[in-house]
Amino acid sequence: MDKKRGAVRVQPQSTVAAPQSAARRGAEHHKVDLKGHSESWLRNHMDVCKGTLNKLFKTPMATIMTVAVLAIALTLPGFLITVLSNVQQLTQGWQGETRLSLYLETTLSDVEADRFSRTLLLRDDIAAVDFISRSQGMLEFKKYSGFGDALDALKDNPLPAMVVLLPRTKAVADLGLMRASFESMPEVEDAVLDLEWLQRLDAMLAVARRGVFVLGLLLGLAVLLVIGNTIKMAIESRRDEIVVSKLVGATDAWVRRPFLYTGFWYGLLGAVCAWLIIQIAWLMLKTPAQELAQLYRSQFQLTGLGVAGSFILLLVSVLLGWLGAWIAVRRHLRAIEPR
Repeated sequence: MDKKRGAVRVQPQSTVAAPQSAARRGAEHHKVDLKGHSESWLRNHMDVCKGTLNKLFKTPMATIMTVAVLAIALTLPGFLITVLSNVQQLTQGWQGETRLSLYLETTLSDVEADRFSRTLLLRDDIAAVDFISRSQGMLEFKKYSGFGDALDALKDNPLPAMVVLLPRTKAVADLGLMRASFESMPEVEDAVLDLEWLQRLDAMLAVARRGVFVLGLLLGLAVLLVIGNTIKMAIESRRDEIVVSKLVGATDAWVRRPFLYTGFWYGLLGAVCAWLIIQIAWLMLKTPAQELAQLYRSQFQLTGLGVAGSFILLLVSVLLGWLGAWIAVRRHLRAIEPR
Protein backbone atom coordinates (compact mmCIF):
# COMPACT_ATOMS: atom_id res chain seq x y z
CA MET A 1 0.00 0.00 0.00
CA ASP A 2 1.44 3.26 -1.20
CA LYS A 3 1.69 5.95 1.38
CA LYS A 4 1.55 9.53 0.26
CA ARG A 5 4.22 11.54 1.68
CA GLY A 6 3.05 14.95 2.97
CA ALA A 7 4.71 17.78 1.16
CA VAL A 8 6.02 20.49 3.43
CA ARG A 9 6.03 23.97 1.92
CA VAL A 10 8.63 26.30 3.32
CA GLN A 11 7.72 29.99 3.14
CA PRO A 12 10.63 32.17 2.03
CA GLN A 13 11.68 34.81 4.57
CA SER A 14 10.70 38.40 3.81
CA THR A 15 13.42 40.42 2.11
CA VAL A 16 11.82 43.73 3.14
CA ALA A 17 12.16 43.42 6.93
CA ALA A 18 15.96 43.44 6.90
CA PRO A 19 16.37 46.74 5.03
CA GLN A 20 13.69 48.38 7.20
CA SER A 21 15.42 47.22 10.36
CA ALA A 22 18.75 48.48 9.07
CA ALA A 23 17.23 51.85 8.17
CA ARG A 24 15.67 52.12 11.63
CA ARG A 25 18.99 51.35 13.28
CA GLY A 26 20.67 53.92 11.04
CA ALA A 27 18.13 56.61 11.96
CA GLU A 28 18.51 55.87 15.66
CA HIS A 29 22.27 55.99 15.32
CA HIS A 30 21.98 59.34 13.49
CA LYS A 31 19.77 60.74 16.28
CA VAL A 32 22.24 59.58 18.90
CA ASP A 33 25.12 61.18 16.99
CA LEU A 34 23.19 64.43 16.54
CA LYS A 35 22.25 64.55 20.21
CA GLY A 36 25.80 63.81 21.26
CA HIS A 37 27.14 66.48 18.90
CA SER A 38 24.70 69.06 20.32
CA GLU A 39 25.63 68.19 23.89
CA SER A 40 29.32 68.37 23.05
CA TRP A 41 28.87 71.74 21.30
CA LEU A 42 26.92 73.15 24.25
CA ARG A 43 29.43 71.76 26.75
CA ASN A 44 32.29 73.33 24.82
CA HIS A 45 30.55 76.73 24.80
CA MET A 46 29.90 76.55 28.53
CA ASP A 47 33.53 75.62 29.22
CA VAL A 48 34.81 78.47 27.06
CA CYS A 49 32.38 80.91 28.68
CA LYS A 50 33.52 79.97 32.19
CA GLY A 51 37.16 79.85 31.15
CA THR A 52 37.17 83.36 29.70
CA LEU A 53 35.52 84.73 32.85
CA ASN A 54 38.16 83.02 35.01
CA LYS A 55 40.92 84.53 32.86
CA LEU A 56 39.46 88.01 33.38
CA PHE A 57 39.49 87.46 37.13
CA LYS A 58 43.13 86.34 36.98
CA THR A 59 44.09 89.80 35.67
CA PRO A 60 41.98 92.00 37.99
CA MET A 61 43.71 95.35 37.40
CA ALA A 62 43.50 95.20 33.62
CA THR A 63 39.91 93.97 33.81
CA ILE A 64 38.87 96.69 36.27
CA MET A 65 40.43 99.44 34.15
CA THR A 66 38.73 98.23 30.98
CA VAL A 67 35.35 97.75 32.67
CA ALA A 68 35.63 101.20 34.30
CA VAL A 69 36.20 102.87 30.94
CA LEU A 70 33.23 100.99 29.46
CA ALA A 71 31.03 101.86 32.45
CA ILE A 72 31.80 105.58 32.15
CA ALA A 73 31.11 105.52 28.42
CA LEU A 74 27.76 103.78 29.01
CA THR A 75 26.77 105.80 32.09
CA LEU A 76 26.78 109.21 30.43
CA PRO A 77 24.16 108.53 27.72
CA GLY A 78 22.12 106.37 30.08
CA PHE A 79 22.04 109.09 32.72
CA LEU A 80 21.19 111.81 30.19
CA ILE A 81 18.36 109.71 28.76
CA THR A 82 16.99 109.27 32.29
CA VAL A 83 17.16 113.04 32.89
CA LEU A 84 15.36 113.76 29.60
CA SER A 85 12.67 111.24 30.47
CA ASN A 86 12.04 112.98 33.81
CA VAL A 87 11.96 116.43 32.18
CA GLN A 88 9.43 115.20 29.62
CA GLN A 89 7.31 113.75 32.41
CA LEU A 90 7.47 117.08 34.24
CA THR A 91 6.51 119.13 31.17
CA GLN A 92 3.55 116.85 30.49
CA GLY A 93 2.26 117.76 33.94
CA TRP A 94 2.72 121.45 33.16
CA GLN A 95 0.85 121.12 29.89
CA GLY A 96 -2.00 119.48 31.77
CA GLU A 97 -2.40 122.73 33.75
CA THR A 98 -2.29 125.02 30.71
CA ARG A 99 -5.19 127.46 30.78
CA LEU A 100 -6.68 129.70 28.16
CA SER A 101 -7.68 133.18 29.36
CA LEU A 102 -10.39 135.04 27.44
CA TYR A 103 -10.60 138.80 28.03
CA LEU A 104 -14.13 139.84 27.07
CA GLU A 105 -15.25 143.09 25.50
CA THR A 106 -15.78 145.93 28.00
CA THR A 107 -19.14 146.65 26.41
CA LEU A 108 -20.50 143.39 27.86
CA SER A 109 -22.22 143.57 31.23
CA ASP A 110 -21.47 141.04 33.95
CA VAL A 111 -24.76 139.28 33.21
CA GLU A 112 -23.99 138.96 29.50
CA ALA A 113 -20.45 137.84 30.23
CA ASP A 114 -21.69 135.21 32.68
CA ARG A 115 -24.21 133.95 30.10
CA PHE A 116 -21.41 133.68 27.52
CA SER A 117 -19.21 131.71 29.95
CA ARG A 118 -22.04 129.24 30.57
CA THR A 119 -22.34 128.53 26.85
CA LEU A 120 -18.69 127.51 26.83
CA LEU A 121 -19.44 124.66 29.25
CA LEU A 122 -21.35 122.94 26.44
CA ARG A 123 -18.19 122.51 24.36
CA ASP A 124 -16.58 119.07 24.33
CA ASP A 125 -13.04 120.45 24.16
CA ILE A 126 -13.39 122.40 27.43
CA ALA A 127 -12.94 120.61 30.77
CA ALA A 128 -13.68 123.52 33.13
CA VAL A 129 -14.75 127.18 32.98
CA ASP A 130 -13.98 129.83 35.59
CA PHE A 131 -15.76 133.18 35.20
CA ILE A 132 -14.27 136.31 36.78
CA SER A 133 -16.55 139.36 36.63
CA ARG A 134 -15.28 142.92 36.25
CA SER A 135 -15.93 143.75 39.90
CA GLN A 136 -14.28 140.54 41.11
CA GLY A 137 -11.30 141.22 38.89
CA MET A 138 -10.98 144.72 40.33
CA LEU A 139 -11.01 143.38 43.90
CA GLU A 140 -8.30 140.82 43.13
CA PHE A 141 -6.21 143.41 41.31
CA LYS A 142 -6.42 145.79 44.28
CA LYS A 143 -5.42 142.99 46.62
CA TYR A 144 -2.35 141.78 44.78
CA SER A 145 -1.14 144.86 42.88
CA GLY A 146 -0.72 147.32 45.76
CA PHE A 147 -2.40 150.13 43.79
CA GLY A 148 -5.65 150.14 45.77
CA ASP A 149 -5.73 153.90 46.43
CA ALA A 150 -5.01 154.77 42.82
CA LEU A 151 -7.73 152.41 41.59
CA ASP A 152 -10.28 153.87 44.02
CA ALA A 153 -9.76 157.26 42.41
CA LEU A 154 -11.01 155.93 39.06
CA LYS A 155 -14.64 156.59 38.24
CA ASP A 156 -15.11 153.56 35.99
CA ASN A 157 -13.75 150.03 36.21
CA PRO A 158 -11.30 149.67 33.30
CA LEU A 159 -10.86 145.92 33.75
CA PRO A 160 -12.81 143.57 31.46
CA ALA A 161 -14.56 140.42 32.55
CA MET A 162 -12.45 137.31 32.07
CA VAL A 163 -13.17 133.65 31.42
CA VAL A 164 -10.46 131.13 32.29
CA LEU A 165 -10.76 127.84 30.39
CA LEU A 166 -9.14 124.49 31.06
CA PRO A 167 -8.78 122.71 27.68
CA ARG A 168 -9.00 118.94 27.46
CA THR A 169 -6.25 118.68 24.86
CA LYS A 170 -2.58 118.90 25.75
CA ALA A 171 -1.17 119.19 22.24
CA VAL A 172 0.51 122.51 21.58
CA ALA A 173 -0.80 122.72 18.00
CA ASP A 174 -4.42 122.05 19.06
CA LEU A 175 -4.19 124.66 21.82
CA GLY A 176 -2.99 127.23 19.31
CA LEU A 177 -5.94 126.51 17.01
CA MET A 178 -8.33 126.76 19.96
CA ARG A 179 -6.93 130.16 20.92
CA ALA A 180 -7.38 131.44 17.37
CA SER A 181 -11.00 130.24 17.24
CA PHE A 182 -11.89 131.97 20.52
CA GLU A 183 -10.12 135.15 19.50
CA SER A 184 -12.38 135.42 16.44
CA MET A 185 -15.56 135.47 18.57
CA PRO A 186 -17.28 138.89 18.85
CA GLU A 187 -17.55 138.64 22.65
CA VAL A 188 -13.80 138.11 23.06
CA GLU A 189 -11.38 141.00 22.87
CA ASP A 190 -8.23 138.96 23.41
CA ALA A 191 -7.32 135.32 24.04
CA VAL A 192 -4.09 134.60 25.89
CA LEU A 193 -2.44 131.20 25.91
CA ASP A 194 0.94 131.14 27.58
CA LEU A 195 2.51 128.51 25.37
CA GLU A 196 5.61 130.24 24.12
CA TRP A 197 7.72 128.95 26.99
CA LEU A 198 6.37 125.44 26.45
CA GLN A 199 7.20 125.65 22.76
CA ARG A 200 10.70 126.83 23.59
CA LEU A 201 11.04 124.01 26.09
CA ASP A 202 9.85 121.45 23.53
CA ALA A 203 12.37 122.81 21.03
CA MET A 204 15.17 122.60 23.59
CA LEU A 205 14.15 119.05 24.49
CA ALA A 206 14.21 118.09 20.80
CA VAL A 207 17.74 119.50 20.50
CA ALA A 208 18.74 117.71 23.71
CA ARG A 209 17.35 114.40 22.45
CA ARG A 210 19.28 114.76 19.21
CA GLY A 211 22.43 115.67 21.14
CA VAL A 212 22.08 112.66 23.43
CA PHE A 213 21.58 110.44 20.37
CA VAL A 214 24.76 111.76 18.73
CA LEU A 215 26.66 111.45 22.01
CA GLY A 216 25.40 107.89 22.42
CA LEU A 217 26.66 107.00 18.94
CA LEU A 218 30.08 108.49 19.65
CA LEU A 219 30.39 106.74 23.00
CA GLY A 220 29.16 103.50 21.44
CA LEU A 221 31.95 103.83 18.89
CA ALA A 222 34.35 104.42 21.78
CA VAL A 223 33.14 101.20 23.42
CA LEU A 224 33.79 99.31 20.18
CA LEU A 225 37.31 100.75 19.96
CA VAL A 226 38.13 99.98 23.59
CA ILE A 227 36.94 96.39 23.35
CA GLY A 228 38.54 95.94 19.94
CA ASN A 229 41.90 97.16 21.21
CA THR A 230 41.61 94.94 24.30
CA ILE A 231 40.83 91.87 22.19
CA LYS A 232 43.67 92.75 19.82
CA MET A 233 46.15 92.71 22.70
CA ALA A 234 44.68 89.42 23.92
CA ILE A 235 45.15 87.90 20.45
CA GLU A 236 48.76 89.08 20.26
CA SER A 237 49.52 87.66 23.70
CA ARG A 238 48.18 84.26 22.61
CA ARG A 239 49.69 84.23 19.11
CA ASP A 240 51.81 81.12 19.71
CA GLU A 241 48.86 79.26 21.20
CA ILE A 242 46.72 80.17 18.18
CA VAL A 243 49.41 78.99 15.74
CA VAL A 244 49.75 75.65 17.52
CA SER A 245 45.97 75.22 17.61
CA LYS A 246 45.74 75.79 13.87
CA LEU A 247 48.58 73.34 13.24
CA VAL A 248 46.67 70.56 15.00
CA GLY A 249 43.53 71.32 12.95
CA ALA A 250 41.57 73.86 15.01
CA THR A 251 38.96 75.73 12.99
CA ASP A 252 38.63 79.51 12.92
CA ALA A 253 35.35 79.24 14.82
CA TRP A 254 37.05 77.29 17.60
CA VAL A 255 39.89 79.83 17.81
CA ARG A 256 37.50 82.78 17.62
CA ARG A 257 35.14 81.54 20.35
CA PRO A 258 37.06 82.54 23.54
CA PHE A 259 37.66 86.08 22.27
CA LEU A 260 33.97 86.55 21.46
CA TYR A 261 33.06 85.44 24.97
CA THR A 262 35.65 87.85 26.35
CA GLY A 263 33.90 90.70 24.53
CA PHE A 264 30.58 89.44 25.85
CA TRP A 265 31.83 89.50 29.44
CA TYR A 266 33.33 92.96 29.05
CA GLY A 267 30.01 94.28 27.72
CA LEU A 268 28.03 92.60 30.49
CA LEU A 269 30.31 93.81 33.30
CA GLY A 270 30.39 97.33 31.85
CA ALA A 271 26.58 97.43 31.70
CA VAL A 272 26.24 96.23 35.29
CA CYS A 273 28.68 98.87 36.55
CA ALA A 274 26.95 101.60 34.50
CA TRP A 275 23.57 100.53 35.88
CA LEU A 276 24.91 100.69 39.44
CA ILE A 277 26.31 104.20 38.88
CA ILE A 278 23.00 105.43 37.44
CA GLN A 279 21.03 103.89 40.30
CA ILE A 280 23.32 105.45 42.91
CA ALA A 281 22.94 108.86 41.24
CA TRP A 282 19.16 108.37 41.16
CA LEU A 283 19.06 107.53 44.87
CA MET A 284 21.17 110.60 45.68
CA LEU A 285 18.87 112.92 43.69
CA LYS A 286 15.52 111.35 44.58
CA THR A 287 15.03 112.94 48.01
CA PRO A 288 16.12 116.49 47.03
CA ALA A 289 13.89 116.32 43.94
CA GLN A 290 10.88 115.30 46.05
CA GLU A 291 11.54 118.12 48.52
CA LEU A 292 11.75 120.62 45.66
CA ALA A 293 8.51 119.29 44.16
CA GLN A 294 6.74 119.62 47.52
CA LEU A 295 7.75 123.28 47.72
CA TYR A 296 5.89 123.86 44.45
CA ARG A 297 3.01 121.58 45.51
CA SER A 298 3.79 119.20 42.69
CA GLN A 299 3.27 115.43 42.60
CA PHE A 300 6.36 114.95 40.46
CA GLN A 301 8.54 111.95 41.36
CA LEU A 302 11.98 111.30 40.00
CA THR A 303 12.10 108.02 38.07
CA GLY A 304 15.09 105.86 37.24
CA LEU A 305 15.88 103.63 34.29
CA GLY A 306 13.14 101.13 35.07
CA VAL A 307 13.00 97.54 33.88
CA ALA A 308 12.81 98.40 30.17
CA GLY A 309 15.64 100.93 30.33
CA SER A 310 17.85 98.55 32.31
CA PHE A 311 17.23 95.76 29.80
CA ILE A 312 18.04 98.05 26.86
CA LEU A 313 21.25 99.20 28.55
CA LEU A 314 22.28 95.60 29.18
CA LEU A 315 21.39 94.45 25.66
CA VAL A 316 23.16 97.34 23.91
CA SER A 317 26.29 96.91 26.01
CA VAL A 318 26.48 93.16 25.41
CA LEU A 319 25.95 93.63 21.67
CA LEU A 320 28.66 96.30 21.53
CA GLY A 321 31.03 94.03 23.44
CA TRP A 322 30.38 91.08 21.15
CA LEU A 323 30.55 93.22 18.00
CA GLY A 324 33.81 94.86 19.03
CA ALA A 325 35.35 91.47 19.74
CA TRP A 326 34.08 90.03 16.45
CA ILE A 327 35.53 92.92 14.43
CA ALA A 328 38.90 92.62 16.18
CA VAL A 329 39.06 88.84 15.77
CA ARG A 330 37.99 88.97 12.13
CA ARG A 331 40.66 91.54 11.36
CA HIS A 332 43.64 90.20 13.31
CA LEU A 333 43.05 86.45 13.23
CA ARG A 334 43.63 86.29 9.48
CA ALA A 335 47.18 87.56 9.96
CA ILE A 336 48.04 84.63 12.24
CA GLU A 337 48.68 81.57 10.10
CA PRO A 338 51.12 78.70 10.72
CA ARG A 339 54.14 78.72 8.40
